Amino acid sequence: MRILVVHGPNLNMLGQRDPDVYGRESLEDIDKHIEQRAGELGVETVFFQSNAEGEIIDFIQEEAPGADGLVINPGALTHYGLSLRDCLADAGLPVIEVHLSNIYAREEFRRQSVIAPVVKGQISGLGWRGYTAALTALVEGLGGGKP
Repeated sequence: MRILVVHGPNLNMLGQRDPDVYGRESLEDIDKHIEQRAGELGVETVFFQSNAEGEIIDFIQEEAPGADGLVINPGALTHYGLSLRDCLADAGLPVIEVHLSNIYAREEFRRQSVIAPVVKGQISGLGWRGYTAALTALVEGLGGGKP
């Protein structure tokens, strides 16, 4: 089983960017947590981060045919990334949207996700653990991985 893990704009700055909101873990640290959980589940993960919506779309379009699911933190694209939304809807994969912070407890503009209507589920506010929870839920929902 092969799961794509996509990190959107500004997530490359994790650990430095507003740690009271996003935590002190770097993106590399988060990927290590995900990789460890993937190993426990017996699945392969493929990571990608970009600050550009078009690059994220290109990655998903290229990789989706060989993948079984996708975990994505769209960053600010959550609120306006209509091209990304269309790409996710067209990918033919189960997708779980992840946010490190609780987007519903923040500024008004952050409370609307244009991505949520086209994904299987959303995890918000659990920090880096949201990624591993999403991976677990996705794999178990697909009936794959190790028991």
